[in-house]
Amino acid sequence: MSKSTSELLSQLKIDRDAETPPSSRRGLIAALVGACGGMLVGALAASLLADGAPPAPQPTSAIEPALAPIASAEPAPLSETIPGAAVLNASGYITARRMATVSAEVMGLITSVDVEEGMRVAVGQELARLDDAKARVNLELAEAKVAVLQARLDSITANLGEARRQQVRYADLSGKHYSSRAELTRSETDVQSLQAQQASARADIKVAQLEVQRQREYLDDLTIRAPFAGVVTVKNAQPGEIVAPSSAGGGFTRTGICTIVDMDSLEIQVDVNEAFIGRVATGQKVRANLDAYPDWDIPATVAAIIPTADRAKATVRVRIAIDDKDARILPDMGVKVAFLQRGDTEIEDLSK
Repeated sequence: MSKSTSELLSQLKIDRDAETPPSSRRGLIAALVGACGGMLVGALAASLLADGAPPAPQPTSAIEPALAPIASAEPAPLSETIPGAAVLNASGYITARRMATVSAEVMGLITSVDVEEGMRVAVGQELARLDDAKARVNLELAEAKVAVLQARLDSITANLGEARRQQVRYADLSGKHYSSRAELTRSETDVQSLQAQQASARADIKVAQLEVQRQREYLDDLTIRAPFAGVVTVKNAQPGEIVAPSSAGGGFTRTGICTIVDMDSLEIQVDVNEAFIGRVATGQKVRANLDAYPDWDIPATVAAIIPTADRAKATVRVRIAIDDKDARILPDMGVKVAFLQRGDTEIEDLSK
């Protein structure tokens, strides 16, 4: 029993001194030959693919960066690269150079208002009327005084003519010794007195005519007319209200009938930071865009630079004339402007 166990254990023991069988050696050599052949085939295929592909970029050293050729030492001016480029951006508002709140020169009761918002009026057109009953009576009274004084002048003129004829008659009779010297002197005195009365009557008539003119102008002041052609933007008063050149207190007296804007006088006003006012010049072209129509480019030109600065805001006001008038441009609209290239290259955005 113990012998068979010893034989079995001896069979499981590995003999390190025993030589490798010839068959195992041949298998190992065949594996090595196959591996070498595979490597040769792979290298051949890689070389064939590398002949048709572009060469791979060589990595640039992190220590020595690649140097690119410099085309120019100075950048090209902006006017050569971007024609019509903006050198300054700003924002402002549409304003009117001619805008008036029309009022009456005298205090009175409004009897009619003949305008509404949006109505276009011509110069001299009637806008409203005030109560003119008393003014008409005063005018008629002044004209009556002129008529009375004119009748008085006519009477004096007639008496003067008779006095002159008497003077000639007494002078002729005195030469023939049919009349006394006293009668001739008295006739001469009558002529001179009537001449003085005639001059006084003419002066009174002139004064009365001036009074008529004053009453007529006062009556005309009760009719409010448009001082210039434009569009009514605000209607401030209604019939039955009292209007006066200045407020009478209490808040029940109107100081204006309506507001008229001359649409042909619309322009753009912007406040430019005084640090960049050197980039703006009179006559410089401007591109404007209304906030209501941002895609609509409006050509404009700098009309004037107001020669004073706002100390609180550190800005200078610039007036810009609109080259192309359009009905879509309305007063007090917000607008953004771009001052176009005139030699500078830096761009600043002041609209924010």
